[in-house]
Amino acid sequence: MSRRLSVGTLFERMKDPLELELLGSAAGLDREITSPEASSPGLVLAGYLNRFPYQRIQVLGETEITYLQSLSEELRISHLEQFFGFPLPCAFITKHLEPPEPLLRLAEEAGVAILRSRLKTAEFYRLIKPYLADQFAPTTTLHGSLADVYGVGLFFTGKSGIGKSECVLDLVERGHRLVADDLVFVSRRGNDVLIGKGHELQRHFMEIRGVGLLDVPAIFGIHAVRQQKRLEVVVVLEEWDADATVDRTGLDVQTQDILGVEVPKITVHLNPGKNITVIAEVIAMNHLLRYYRGYDSATAFNERLIGQMRRTSDVQRYLQEDDE
Repeated sequence: MSRRLSVGTLFERMKDPLELELLGSAAGLDREITSPEASSPGLVLAGYLNRFPYQRIQVLGETEITYLQSLSEELRISHLEQFFGFPLPCAFITKHLEPPEPLLRLAEEAGVAILRSRLKTAEFYRLIKPYLADQFAPTTTLHGSLADVYGVGLFFTGKSGIGKSECVLDLVERGHRLVADDLVFVSRRGNDVLIGKGHELQRHFMEIRGVGLLDVPAIFGIHAVRQQKRLEVVVVLEEWDADATVDRTGLDVQTQDILGVEVPKITVHLNPGKNITVIAEVIAMNHLLRYYRGYDSATAFNERLIGQMRRTSDVQRYLQEDDE
């Protein structure tokens, strides 16, 4: 699921960061932006129309503007008419350059908004590309709680009333940080990075059954929360079932698919007396060892056990072959 983005919304939200102003008519502000990319028209302004990605935001820097100014009036009009003949979402002019005639008139006739930025072209691209990538990133909503534990994003999930919020509250009390409770909005960045954050209204409030809503930063301080965090491990909380088959070594690594990204999944079975908070901290530290230092405790123990079995087998074989 991706969000819709209009030119007017982009202008409103990025007006200050991009130092934008609207040139000419506002008729094109209701046009929809359908691509997360921004590019220069390049050779299109010279009349070469093949492979023109017109669905992208068009950025006219100093090179494009000075080239248009160098053309004769007749040729400039011809090339700009071809340019605005495509259903462009909008066009930006960087470095506060003056648009050559009749660019604004042709843009207004085509219903294309022209926005001007005071930023240099490279700086403009540096700021607008992350914004577009975020707006068009695949997103989903997950039910659970997300916390930053030792720098690892742990997403706690399970049936209602299992104790997800209570676990995260205990982690916050121990110095870790809350990202979102109950509803977590997850977006994919690139091919394998998931970023989770809370709803704007609900963010950093927690519901504890029997207590009510808690304002976490007001109680524990602003250091107890963060706005967003990479989701790295899914922790599934389940009630203890004596008949259930439980992986006791950790060799059988489970994963969960979220927006096409395979995320490690650990199931924790709860029973009276189990300290889920300490277990969560260990899960985070074990993830750091496995994925950032290349050390897997379960694999290391298994290799040690196999080595011991081989050494014992070699000794027995030696004694059996000793005929003296």
